[in-house]
Amino acid sequence: MRVLLHIDDAETWRDALAQRLPNAEIVTSDAPAEERRDMDYLAVWKPPTELLREQTRLKGIVNLGAGVDALLGNPGLPEGVPIVKLRDAGMSDLIGDYVRYGVLHFQRDFDRYRRQQTRHQWREHAVVDKNDWPVGVLGLGAIGAKVAGMIAADGFPVHGWSRSPKTLDGITCHHGDAGLVELLGQVHTLVLLLPDTRETRHVIDAEALAALPEGASLINPGRGTLIDERALLEALGEGEQEGRLRGAILDAFPEEPLPADSPLWSHPRVWVTPHMAGPTPLSAALDQVAEALRAFEAGESLDTVDPDAGY
Repeated sequence: MRVLLHIDDAETWRDALAQRLPNAEIVTSDAPAEERRDMDYLAVWKPPTELLREQTRLKGIVNLGAGVDALLGNPGLPEGVPIVKLRDAGMSDLIGDYVRYGVLHFQRDFDRYRRQQTRHQWREHAVVDKNDWPVGVLGLGAIGAKVAGMIAADGFPVHGWSRSPKTLDGITCHHGDAGLVELLGQVHTLVLLLPDTRETRHVIDAEALAALPEGASLINPGRGTLIDERALLEALGEGEQEGRLRGAILDAFPEEPLPADSPLWSHPRVWVTPHMAGPTPLSAALDQVAEALRAFEAGESLDTVDPDAGY
């Protein structure tokens, strides 16, 4: 099989994948154009349009990450070619750690203590018991379900939401529009782990933020398009004057890198991280890629992406 690889540090990926697929011809996207054509498979992360348009005989595409919005939105994506994506590959543990930190950040008042430090103010806050700090997780796919379970194991009541009904041990599950409103009204911290689809864009808008309890907090290690930024800034308030929303920890943004003039950078109740919550662990990811390529080549059934659903 012939495989074209496009990702940062592609040579490292190529050498490691070649060890798993010794009979495959693996070419990186920086090879000359004549060597990149007539590939059987692509293993790619946010490929350029021209790279996709060069291909005329693809049998399948492996998306080297959990989010497929960039690939599905690429005008060069050929129709009818099956796509598989990394379903977890160790990312959930890393994202879970990010979210657990974020929940504790607000539950134990580290945001308030940091602001007090800048004012040289010595004041202790009463600790809210974990049992009294419900956490909501929007998105119960492979990663969201794992993260929800990690938070529940820490002792927090966890409410999860998905479009269709789901059942998870230890998680109070909600679904549909009515379920989303029900969840929003009772969580202290809201975690966003939804994919980027037509239905999820700006799912957290002014109405959703108003449905959260006063003083709630937000953590977004998911997709930047999930939040209406203008509504978020209004909910956070200006300067030292707190709004309805206590604070937000944000890892994903509609435009990345986050533009230097974005008001999120300097907002006193926003913490910005550079889309680092869930980097893809190389070894586990390559195992999934090799497994998918073998299955493609053998004609086996695969759990493929639904382009209409967006995941």
